[in-house]
Amino acid sequence: MKTLLHLVTLIALATGTLFAAEAKVKAGPRKGLILDLDGKQAEFFVEKDRTISIAVYDPAMKPQAATTEVITATAEAPSGKAKIEFEKKGDLLVSKTKLPEGEGYQVVLQAKSTPEAKTKNFRIKLELHTCKECGNPEYACTCDE
Repeated sequence: MKTLLHLVTLIALATGTLFAAEAKVKAGPRKGLILDLDGKQAEFFVEKDRTISIAVYDPAMKPQAATTEVITATAEAPSGKAKIEFEKKGDLLVSKTKLPEGEGYQVVLQAKSTPEAKTKNFRIKLELHTCKECGNPEYACTCDE
């Protein structure tokens, strides 16, 4: 019985730690969502025309030109899944197509800091309204709501 109690306690602590780690949202200089890419930071930002732009920063959050990063995304909209590819425009990576209409759906971003790096997946709930507390789009809200 003690073993079962210890096991349940460990699972609860591990789960709580995972949820606490996920709750730490960081916003970037453009008020977009910061994603950790193995020593680099990538800022996911939805532009007014519904394209996605990705800015790259070093660990000190100094802007860097996008050079080796590989990014793709899938918008899981009610109208169906839409694959989104990116191209380099200036120092940013910008989606070739716009996000589907609506919001409240998931955008799954697959990102690598270099072509050889392991792919990291990020699930972003697309909520475009601005948070009244922090002033960021809701998908990059840093409030403790």
